[in-house]
Amino acid sequence: METQTSLPIPVPGPPRRAGAETAFPAGAPTGNVLVGTASWTDRSLLDSGWYPDGVSTPAERLAFYAARFPLVEVDATYYHPPSVKTAEAWRDRTPPGFTFNVKAFSLLTGHPTRARSLYKDLRLRLGDPDGTLYLRDVGPEIAEEVWSRFLGALAPLHEAGRLGAVLLQFPPWFPAGEGNRRRVLESVRRCAPMRACVEFRNRTWMEEGERERTLGFLAEHGIPYVSVDMPQGHPSSIPPVLAATADLAVVRFHGHSDKWTSKKIEERFAYVYSEAELERWAARLREFSGQAGTVHVLMNNCCRDNAQRNAARLTDLLGASPAGERR
Repeated sequence: METQTSLPIPVPGPPRRAGAETAFPAGAPTGNVLVGTASWTDRSLLDSGWYPDGVSTPAERLAFYAARFPLVEVDATYYHPPSVKTAEAWRDRTPPGFTFNVKAFSLLTGHPTRARSLYKDLRLRLGDPDGTLYLRDVGPEIAEEVWSRFLGALAPLHEAGRLGAVLLQFPPWFPAGEGNRRRVLESVRRCAPMRACVEFRNRTWMEEGERERTLGFLAEHGIPYVSVDMPQGHPSSIPPVLAATADLAVVRFHGHSDKWTSKKIEERFAYVYSEAELERWAARLREFSGQAGTVHVLMNNCCRDNAQRNAARLTDLLGASPAGERR
């Protein structure tokens, strides 16, 4: 695997409340590396037995998770935009220092979006359509309103210093090019003052002839690149290149399921990283951590408790020296 670093560009992180202390009795941050998972509420996880008996309410589950990991990615916001009340609950149910990365609503990054997941009053303004919508279908006025409401709902997390980044994951039909670079920049600027990080799902962005330009563009604007580990050989495949293009770096682990193109989430992410894989990645991440102020590592192999078990083990490995001693 290749490790690539860009010029460091200082970008202010999210605000932090004065006097806030990190409290993670288990799964504490390892240096400047925070390890977590993408989701804590999906059905297969709840069915896996990872949550013990008696931990059954949303508040109890998030508190249980947050006592074990310092970071989580909210994936549900891709399918349905959150409310302010929901973000306030996330804030209030987690300890100071806990970090949420939030995946952008699908409509905002050019993905097909169920019309029924749009805000009801905006849907009614469109004539109450059914089926699937794209951003181009809603018009600039409603698009602006969706951006405003989505980001406004995240304000409680941002103001409390709990919002790490908004994840802008662009679709497989979003290739490298000048127009799409402008689109990326416009989306990132739209999120300000909240920080956004960018994940590509079209291989042209990181092909040999375009990789340097892509990473240079992100570094020029202080935009964190989302490095990925994922199945190769697909149009959406991005090589596992670690790159720091800002003071925050994000690494997402999608696994290597042989059913990557499946429409069933449980099949697409049904992968468990082996001990050998985790050891190799721990060594790479330990070295990479010196190239960014903070590194967010997220296990997205969310089938049953695969992600939680892999994240816990990776945390242990990152906390050990190459010789196996704690550091």
